[in-house]
Formats: sequence, structure tokens, C-alpha cells
Amino acid sequence: MPNSPVPERHPRLLLALISSGAFLVQLDATIVAIALPAMQAHLGVGVGDLQWIVAGYTLMLAGLLLTAGTLGDRFGHRRLFLGGLVAFTAASALCALAPTFEVLLAARILQGAAGSALVPVSLALISTVFPDPRARAKAIGTWAGIGGLALAVGPLLGGVLVEAFGWPSIFWVNIPVGVAAALALRRLLPTHGPQGTRSLDPLGQLLFAASIAALTYALIEGGRDWTATPVVAALVIAAAGLVVFVRWELRHPDPMVPIRLFRSPVVLVAGAVNLFGLLGLYGGIFLLTLYLQQVNRLSAAAAGLRFLALNLAIMIFSYLASVLAAKLGPRPPIVAGSALTTIGLLALTGLGVGTGYGQYWWALALLGSGVSLVGAPATVALLSAVPPEQAGAASGISNTFRQLGSVFGVAVCGTLLVSHLRAELPARLPTLPTAAIDALSSGDLSIIDRLPIDLRQPAFDVSARLLVEGLHLGALVAAACALLAGMSALLFLPRSDANRPLSQSQPQVRARRSRTPRRRV
Repeated sequence: MPNSPVPERHPRLLLALISSGAFLVQLDATIVAIALPAMQAHLGVGVGDLQWIVAGYTLMLAGLLLTAGTLGDRFGHRRLFLGGLVAFTAASALCALAPTFEVLLAARILQGAAGSALVPVSLALISTVFPDPRARAKAIGTWAGIGGLALAVGPLLGGVLVEAFGWPSIFWVNIPVGVAAALALRRLLPTHGPQGTRSLDPLGQLLFAASIAALTYALIEGGRDWTATPVVAALVIAAAGLVVFVRWELRHPDPMVPIRLFRSPVVLVAGAVNLFGLLGLYGGIFLLTLYLQQVNRLSAAAAGLRFLALNLAIMIFSYLASVLAAKLGPRPPIVAGSALTTIGLLALTGLGVGTGYGQYWWALALLGSGVSLVGAPATVALLSAVPPEQAGAASGISNTFRQLGSVFGVAVCGTLLVSHLRAELPARLPTLPTAAIDALSSGDLSIIDRLPIDLRQPAFDVSARLLVEGLHLGALVAAACALLAGMSALLFLPRSDANRPLSQSQPQVRARRSRTPRRRV
């Protein structure tokens, strides 16, 4: 099909409409967190089920991002983007209407699958609408800023919506945006045929998705019983699946993930920094949401307001990160960002029952600024370490690591919390009925209001204290990961001149050495 010309009068409108897809995807990654306690009370589920509501979405995003880019190249970016936008909107309606946890989880998985088509394909569409390199760079900056804005305002907007209209409203808000954007783009977006001839890698996709899903299952369900047969089987499947996946990708003529890229320590470190940075952010948001609403008894709106310091830091430092990376190279902001993330997470271990906002807002600001300082420079370092013809694959790898960080952050931190509750609660509350102990051990403190009056306060005091201790465990593990990432960046990322891209430093040194004549004896 021939390509229709780009409408010259509507590039900014097209940019806004295209960016709305990335906005919705990023918004639903964080807006759900603030609604989790309301979902828990309404659906009668524990922390493990809440983890799946978050992880089911991000797991599909992480698992399908790489294939989505290839599908757009083969079948047309316009067609795939519009299809993904319509599917995301429909899945959002299913989430809002879900009567049970199982239906909600299935709808969230559909949301994630549809959202995986919006992020990489939107970048390809922007490249088409803005062929001039300078205009394209500004457009991509705007696209990234809109995505960062969605990530930042999610908890605050979610709190207001949940307080005013209930938890389904966080999904209903997607409907008018999705419908309006789809209708406008169908009319304004130019038609483009397939842009590439890359072959699909369905077996690689299946192996990757199955391995990551099995690992996530083991991490979440392991909080209940690490020795359970399904958990052990999931760990075995994950390990075997990843081994087979690597071997398959090494042999595939056009692999979904070019495994040989990971021979570069820069690629490994950049991927780890992206993964561990998002692990701390999403794990922290998940735990803090439960802490603020279940331990400190705040409303959803008040809890969302407590994330304001985090939101503002993300918005400000997401912009500064790219500026610093351009002036100093990726290494300094990555090291500094990892240090700030570590300090912010360690500071959360000072939280207690009833701790006031004045005592921890600065920790949230450090966490938001640290994670933001890491993101863009890590991607710059990764792209600078690969040949130009593999930049698309490297970009997909970078985004996949970030999504995996959000998946594992919720899984690991939530599991540490549940494991601590299950280990300590029975001994500390021996007089409670077994059903109440089971509910509290799963992290559902709403059961306390249904206990006899004389048992409510003791049950709350013990459960709240244990939940805070579980938060401390999650924050410590996330801080250790952030510190490891920062140390790896300090040791293995090359120094680069402030006025020269990272990609030019190493190759040019090797080239000069190769041209240097040997001395004759």
C-alpha cells in the first residue's frame, strides 16, 4: 500500500495524539497502586493477589515489547497502533466492570498486551511524522516527558478518583482519552505500509514470556510457601526456559533478542541499572500504598497527596537527566542517581506506625530523583555501546529491562512482606481465630473491623507493626540492588568526555592504536 503524505498542518496535534498512547500505558502502571487497598476490601483478596493485579499488567508489557516492534515493521505501524489503542481502551472498560478478582486480572493482562503495542510503535510513528532529525529529537523529548508526567501523576490522580468515585474510576478515565485519540488518529494519521522485513520469532517470544511468567509466579506465590510443588516447578521452568531461550536466540538468524550484545559489559550494566532502579521505585510505591492506607489509616486522596514529593522529583529530574548525560556522559548521573536511590530507600526503613509526612517526604524526593537520573543516561550508555544497525534492538532491550524491574519490584517486596507476616503473626496473636490469622497473614487488615471489639486494637497493633517491618525488609533489599547497580556503573561504565558521545571514545581509541606503527628494532 502506498504511503500517504504527512499532513503538514497537524504535526503537533499528531504528536499529542500519538503520545496519548504512551501516557495511558505509563499512567496505568502507577495509578493502580493507590487503589489497591480499595480493591482488596471490595474483592476480599490478600497482598499476593494485589501483586498479580500490578504484575499481570507489567509482565505482559515486558514480555511483548520486543515482538510488538517487529509486528509494527511487518504489518504497518498505523494499523498496529490503532489496534492496540482500541484494545487497551476496551480492556480498561473490562477492568472497571470486573465483578471478581479473576476477571480483573484477566482484563489487566489484556491491558498489558495491548499496551505493549503502543510504546515502541508510537516512537516509530513519531519518526515518520517528523522526518527532520532536529524536529524528531524534540518530538521524542516531548513524548518522553508526557510518559514521565503520567508516571508521576498516577498516584495523585488515582487517590482523587478513588476517593470521589471508587476504584473502577481509575479505569473509566482511560475510555474518553482512548476513544478520542483513536477516532482522531484514524482520520489524521497517514497510512504507511510495512517498513521492514524482519522475521518473527514466535518460539523465542514464547520461551521468553513463559520463563518470565514462571519466575514471577514463583516470586509472588513463594511468600505463602517456598516448598510448595507449584512454586518449585515454576522455578525449574523459569531456569530451564531461560537456558533454552538463550540457546535458541544464539542460533536464530534474526533473533528477537541479539544475545551477543550482552558480551559488552556496558550493555549488562545499563540493563541492570534500569532493572534495579525501577525495582526500587515500583516496590516502594506498592509497599507505601499499603502502609499509608492500612497502617496510617489515610484516605486514598490523602495517600496520593503523600506521593507529591516523589512525583515532582520524577518530573524535574527526568528532564535534567538527559541534559546531564549530554554534558557529562552517562556514567556520573547513573552513579549519582543510584546513590540517591539507595539513600532514599534506606531512609524508608525509619518509618513506623503513625510516622508523619514531614519525616519521610525527603526520602521520596531522593527516590524519585535518583530513579530519574538513572533512566535516560542508562539508555544512552546502552545505545552508545552497540552498532547503529542494532540500536532498535538495544532500545527494546532497555525498555524490557525497565518493565521487568517494575514486575520484580512488586513481586519481591510484596513477597517479603507476606513471608514476614506469615512467619510472625500466629505466634504474636495466638488468641485470634484461624480464619482471621490467615487473612491478616495475607496482608488484608480490613478483616480487623469484623473481629470482636476487644480483639480489634491488639490485632491492629501487632499487624501494623509487622507490616511496617515487612516494608523495611523490602526497602533494604531494593536499596541493596540499587547500590549494586551503582557500584557496577562506577566500575564498568567507561569514562567519556563531556563533549563527545560515549560511543566515540572506545572505538576511536582502538582505531588510533591500530594505526600506530610498531617500532623497528
